[in-house]
Amino acid sequence: MERKLSKKIVMDDRFKDWELPCLEEGKPNKYNWLVQNLAGFSLGYKTDIGAFTYINAKFKVVIEDFVQVGSHCSIYSISTIDNKKGMVRLKKNCKIGSHSVLMPGVTIGENSIVGAFSFVDKDIPNNVVAVGVPAKVMREIKKAETLH
Repeated sequence: MERKLSKKIVMDDRFKDWELPCLEEGKPNKYNWLVQNLAGFSLGYKTDIGAFTYINAKFKVVIEDFVQVGSHCSIYSISTIDNKKGMVRLKKNCKIGSHSVLMPGVTIGENSIVGAFSFVDKDIPNNVVAVGVPAKVMREIKKAETLH
């Protein structure tokens, strides 16, 4: 019980002074991540996106509240390699490990975790851990493991 409490405090302190970052089309912001096609981008409250992450929101990218995206991730709503396109949605409190790639049309479920270096080309349901290339669900997350 005490351990969970200390994690909650760290999370609250981390976002204590959170502000919506200033975004400009195709330019790195002060946290060194960028968005192309900014008109299709929606960013939730108290989100954290790591440095050197690239987001292409041509067909919409929605990042809901309390989402964390690690550094060096790529989030594509369009792929010119296989001509796929579609909205990408990262639901509330999901976490994406560093260097992961999210392909067009995928949804990452609420509270789910995508492991580092994963390639996500299919939807990930709520409350699971998924890893790999391509990402596969490894286990469910119990309610007690989530912070929000």
